[in-house]
Amino acid sequence: MVAALTVVYIGLIAIVMTYAALTVEFSQSVKNDEATVAILESQYLSGIASIQDLDYGAAGYVKPVTRFFVPAMRTTALR
Repeated sequence: MVAALTVVYIGLIAIVMTYAALTVEFSQSVKNDEATVAILESQYLSGIASIQDLDYGAAGYVKPVTRFFVPAMRTTALR
């Protein structure tokens, strides 16, 4: 009886230690993902800033001369 309880006790300790290790690993994974997102967001914002600073007239773009209305066709997504 004591041997069975000892085995169960050791098993429960192993389960708790495994859970703790997985929790710490998941926490570190979340921190790494947050850092990756922060780097990508920084690159995106710097790219947007360079686009907004672009002089479109110097790049050859001009404003439209005329505007006209284009009616939409009456279609639905489900037929």
